Amino acid sequence: MGDTKNPCISVCEFEERICIGCGRSKDEIKAWKKMDKPEKRDVLAEAQARLKAMGGKVKKKKKR
Repeated sequence: MGDTKNPCISVCEFEERICIGCGRSKDEIKAWKKMDKPEKRDVLAEAQARLKAMGGKVKKKKKR
């Protein structure tokens, strides 16, 4: 997982301070631009685990 691209999929709905679109916390989203690559990789790994744990609550990317 070398990609540190912003994982936002424009869903931006929160359940217990975790976005059900990207899996990041509100604090992680706010801090994203100031994080270095290793920090972003850690957040992406944690976010992916959160989304997996959330299971059916995850939403798909909005169509434009």
